[in-house]
Amino acid sequence: MLSNRKHCLAQKPMGAAKVESAMKKTFMRITVFVCITTFLAMTGTAWSQDARLENIIVTNTRDDLLLYLTAKDAFSPKIVKAIQSGVPATFTYYINLYLVRGFWFDKEIAEIRVTHTMKYDNLKKEYVVIRSWDDNKPIVVKSMAAAQKLMTEVDSLNVVPLSRLKRGQQYQIQAKAQLNKMTLPFYLHYVLFFVSFWDIETDWYTIDFIY
Repeated sequence: MLSNRKHCLAQKPMGAAKVESAMKKTFMRITVFVCITTFLAMTGTAWSQDARLENIIVTNTRDDLLLYLTAKDAFSPKIVKAIQSGVPATFTYYINLYLVRGFWFDKEIAEIRVTHTMKYDNLKKEYVVIRSWDDNKPIVVKSMAAAQKLMTEVDSLNVVPLSRLKRGQQYQIQAKAQLNKMTLPFYLHYVLFFVSFWDIETDWYTIDFIY
């Protein structure tokens, strides 16, 4: 953990202006002092060369810590074609919050998994998107662009109540996104060629902040 934070401090902040702007909002009481960075997760999954997280903002209301983020370049033409052939797609977003404790192990405060699922209805020519953090309510849209926007944006996610944070303490949020493999019904096995391109996940991104 220490080496990752030191690496981040040496880099030029990405999107720092957006973060600083968000800090000036009403009820904003979090000081972000380290840029967003990435580190590789050691898994057996093939990495996407382009998929990434952007526009990551940590902010708060009077009562809760909130997170905003966007996944970029997660839909290749082959994935779009597979979805329009009837293959459902699920994005999983992994968000972890830690209390940073210097030379000791960091303490996990929250571990969150949220899912975004979309399916194309070929008869109605519409996309249905369900997001777990948005009460799992189905959202119906007519265009692929609108469906992708819903799939790739996490907006005002409630991470923890502020009552669980201590003033003056350093915290770290880690986040990544993954496009899950799906178990297909027999009649969809013909699109397995496209599904082989679904081993897509971003790097881990981290933000350190002081409450």
